[in-house]
Order: sequence, then structure tokens, then C-alpha cells
Amino acid sequence: MNSTSQQSSVQRQLLEDWDNRAFIQVISDKIKETSNFLSQFEISCHSKLASLNDKLVVLEKKIEFLEGCMQKIRVACEPTLTQVPL
Repeated sequence: MNSTSQQSSVQRQLLEDWDNRAFIQVISDKIKETSNFLSQFEISCHSKLASLNDKLVVLEKKIEFLEGCMQKIRVACEPTLTQVPL
């Protein structure tokens, strides 16, 4: 192999190496972007789910209160209901 073809081979290898490095950098950047997106998405979902959970707890307490009120009304009305002729 003469020096010109050897030099050409080295240049080709260098170009391939730089192309590979550029490709690896692009892939690495995309992985970082995806990771950042997923982290932000997780934070957003966690926050929204926590807010939804708080609202559900409030609704559950209201339902329990209303069920208690209904039970008191039923107990209070039972004597009058038994006195009504059918």
C-alpha cells in the first residue's frame, strides 16, 4: 500500500469516526430530552393525582356526612311510619 492510499484510508477512518461520534451525540441528546420529558411528565401527573386525591377525600367526607344525616332522618321518621295505616 502506498502512502497516498494509506493516507486516504486514514482520512476515511477519521471521517467515519467523526460521523459515528456525531450520531452517538445525537442519540445521547435525544435520550436526555426523552428523560427530561418523562421526568416533567411524572411530576405533572403526580401533582394532578395528588390534587384529585384531595378532592376525592373531601367528597368522601361529604358523602359520609350526608349518609349520617339520612340515617338520623330515617330513625326519627320510623315511629311515624309504623303508625301510618296501609
